[in-house]
Amino acid sequence: MLDPYAAALTGKCVNTDNLLLGYEALSPLKDLRPDERDNDHVMPKCIVIDQTFDWQGDRRPETPIERLIIYEVHVKGFTAHPSSGVAKPGTYLGFIEKIPYLKSLGVTAVELLPVQEFYVEDFLRERGLTNYWGYNTIAFFAPESSYGTGATPGCQVREFKTLVRELHKAGLEVILDVIYTHTGEGNELGPTVSFRGIDNPTYYMLSGPPDQHRRYYMNYTGCGNTLNLANTQVIKFVMDSLRYWVEVMHVDGFRFDLASVLGSEGGSFERSASFFDAISQDPVLSTVKLIAEPWDLGTYQVGNFPIDWSEWNGRFRDTVRRFERAEGGQIAELGWRLSGSADLYGDDGRSAYHSINFVTCHDGFTLYDLVSYNEKHNETNGENNLDGTNDNHSWNCGTEGGTTDPAVLRLRRQMAKNYACALLFSAGTPMILGGDEFLRTQRGNNNAYCQDNEISWFDWRLASENADIRRFFEKAISLTSRYTILQRRKYLLGRDLDSDREPDITWFGLNLDRPDWNNPMVRTLSLMLDGSEEPSPAGDYLLFLILNADPFLQRVMLPRPADRKWYRVIDTSLPDGQDFLDRGAEIELDPQDFYLANGRSTVLLLAR
Repeated sequence: MLDPYAAALTGKCVNTDNLLLGYEALSPLKDLRPDERDNDHVMPKCIVIDQTFDWQGDRRPETPIERLIIYEVHVKGFTAHPSSGVAKPGTYLGFIEKIPYLKSLGVTAVELLPVQEFYVEDFLRERGLTNYWGYNTIAFFAPESSYGTGATPGCQVREFKTLVRELHKAGLEVILDVIYTHTGEGNELGPTVSFRGIDNPTYYMLSGPPDQHRRYYMNYTGCGNTLNLANTQVIKFVMDSLRYWVEVMHVDGFRFDLASVLGSEGGSFERSASFFDAISQDPVLSTVKLIAEPWDLGTYQVGNFPIDWSEWNGRFRDTVRRFERAEGGQIAELGWRLSGSADLYGDDGRSAYHSINFVTCHDGFTLYDLVSYNEKHNETNGENNLDGTNDNHSWNCGTEGGTTDPAVLRLRRQMAKNYACALLFSAGTPMILGGDEFLRTQRGNNNAYCQDNEISWFDWRLASENADIRRFFEKAISLTSRYTILQRRKYLLGRDLDSDREPDITWFGLNLDRPDWNNPMVRTLSLMLDGSEEPSPAGDYLLFLILNADPFLQRVMLPRPADRKWYRVIDTSLPDGQDFLDRGAEIELDPQDFYLANGRSTVLLLAR
């Protein structure tokens, strides 16, 4: 069996002849029947690692939360495609060669999909597939060996450290997507690789009659088992692992998969659960960034995590998607999401930066697929297209999937720009799915967890073909640093939604009137941001944002600030080169009292 504290493995577990299952096929209690066959040739070996490494004075960037722009990315998929042009494709070292690209884009942190050694399920191998995402951890201290070059045994440790060091040199933080809710050993019929054989009733939450040795596994995760975080030894193990990745591997934070399970005590979620208390009291872990995926197989806990935790805001994703595809009745909900989701986080003392805003993530459609498919297309996963969510809130712009229709293609690019604006110009911490900035596609697959191939890999040819979209993202990110009210992660206080203090955000209907928040026919929302109190390279300014999800042109009246004029910065309905004007090239409006917003467009105006 694997040592749970192993810092590196020699390779992957390969379950030849069921030798990892630990049972004889004819046993009525096959999961309890010892298997006397030798599994030595199918089990990887634990490697003793010399942790000596030249960090070259490495220090955590400690990027202030108000400047955090997260880029979610898969280590292998980032460079595995031949078009990446790197010397070591699909590896930690290959990733390093793309750091200049990340810097040019303007992101300040990478959130890496799981890099702890994981187990590939047997049913996937039988289909000729694999566990590509890696949410099936089996060694919680060991970097994934398949992302190493294999130059020497255990080289993946040194190569991962090198990646972290080089990202830090570029000013980029490293956040790891981690899974401490379950392991790769599955349910009672799964492989015996480590914890199950060492101390099954300590590490796992078990159920079943005592006379059958509580042989069944509680499955709050949908992955076969649940780690027993009510046990102090298990909490110690998890804390040791987390500290190891911070102190030895120098990472800057964690995104916790299925994190509501971490707070489950006595059958219900508790923000004062033992695990959360242990984190908050730890002198190392209390200083890093903590992000929760605030749901699991059966519960949805958005807004309910402890005060020092940020959360993936699934309500932001769903609201923005519904609004942009022109569903009615969304503007009140949209107002809360754009201004920082104070309705979710404000009552417990948290701020807008606790909302990790996202429109897309690894789990679901990419941005291009969001505007290209009404339905999922997961047939290549081998589950008859039954896997993956059906609740996508997507719109294909009139044609399902690939097309050569120029009108459809133009609209899809316009919609992609609308989503970019909603994400980057909202209060909160934005997270971009890697590749969205150049319209990476998974061909309609919204559950590509098993696709270690060109469905999931970054096709870097698209970065050239869709250079206009990439430039739009780059300019939008840069603009948020210039007009700092767009980078303000505190709540934007505004009339109607929150009027406790003098507003720095003012909401408008079409005629400078109060928005008709509850009218299901309204699909246009405008807001003005007052940047006069914000220290900014741009000085004193006002911004006026128009989000028109209505298919038809809307005449939007504009306020007339004293001694200022309105200039157009962004109009996503205009062609490339006119859709986002460079600094100093903004066009003065004529007339100044209204703007004609084309259907399904986003407009940003500047008053100076």
